[in-house]
Amino acid sequence: MSWVGRLFDARDTLARILLLDLSGVGYLVFGPHGSSAATGTQWALAIPAFLLALLCHRRPLLNLLIQSALLVAALVLVDDVVINQVGASWALLELTMRATRPRTVWLGAGLLAAVDLTDLIGVPVRAAFTGLFGLAVTVGLPLLLGLVVRTTRELGRQAEERAEAERRRRESETRAARADERGAIARELHDVLAHHVASMVLRVGVARHVLADLDPRVGEVFDDVHATGTAALTDLRRLVAVLRDPDGVRGDAALTAIEPSALPAALGAAVDRARQAGVVVEADVDPAVGTLDAVRGQAVLRLTQEALTNVAKHAGAAALARLTVSVDDGAVHWAVTDDGRGAAPAGVPSGGGHGLVGMRERVEVLGGRLEAGPTGSGWRVRTVLPPPGPAHHTPRPRAGTPEPA
Repeated sequence: MSWVGRLFDARDTLARILLLDLSGVGYLVFGPHGSSAATGTQWALAIPAFLLALLCHRRPLLNLLIQSALLVAALVLVDDVVINQVGASWALLELTMRATRPRTVWLGAGLLAAVDLTDLIGVPVRAAFTGLFGLAVTVGLPLLLGLVVRTTRELGRQAEERAEAERRRRESETRAARADERGAIARELHDVLAHHVASMVLRVGVARHVLADLDPRVGEVFDDVHATGTAALTDLRRLVAVLRDPDGVRGDAALTAIEPSALPAALGAAVDRARQAGVVVEADVDPAVGTLDAVRGQAVLRLTQEALTNVAKHAGAAALARLTVSVDDGAVHWAVTDDGRGAAPAGVPSGGGHGLVGMRERVEVLGGRLEAGPTGSGWRVRTVLPPPGPAHHTPRPRAGTPEPA
């Protein structure tokens, strides 16, 4: 805050009054009083004005009443009423800045105007008009300045409230977006798990019927595994019924899991949708992405869909986007860049997420870190998805597919 702002800050009332009193003392000592110094009457009226202004610095209405009374006495007793006039005008300024009700401000202004008008009783008309013009300085100026300060403070307070409300809104939206993205991840994980559990149940059932001459104890184990797997599938379906909220699932976002081997084709479909919206897309996809586990493969697809959606929305139809996906030592290196030119087209492909918030949430779940920011004239978003940990197990092949030796 500048020194001017601090001068009229509501917390610095005492400092303002003290500066005003020192200025008044300087006027009495060094001011223009003709050939003689300030009279004793002037000092007698000025000292109470100084002291009472300090004592009443937190009670502006009382200070205005006191300063107005001293001004009335000065108008009667002395010729030079500058000290008391300034004290009363400043008291009106403080009242205007700090009063809680506008009515109090206007009553105070009316009181000071009435006091000043008493000095015009019985004077010639020309002098009366001059005195009325002086009201613009003694009453109008402090009133106007006080209203300006008051309005500026109110606007500043409203701006701070709006900024705080906007911050809370953004935090709320971010939390909602992260929660929704986690829900989408949970739905996709359900599809992955359900597929593999169903495959295991199917294999056990096939083995139970094909191997007719089993030991009864082995048959009981098969039956127990089959029943446990079936119960697990039922529980998964019940859980996903809660996750699949029709209002929260976007119809254009396919939230079903894909086979890892189908990932290159799914990425190609996402690129084609972006091209149909008018975006020029260059894709460099490593064929090794078809060997990724289902969870990271699903993440790569969702990141690609969301990133290309953002290119179409923000870079526009004339933009050139480049998608690169590669697998190096088990880690997935993914990036989408654009040159940022063009106007946004009318038809935009849907990525089914929440922009950078959802992308970052998805990447962090897998132990990566999303980097997004401007690069030259465009924008780049990239990440590295680390290899799965030791607890990760490669999915078994489907029933009927021979396992490797």
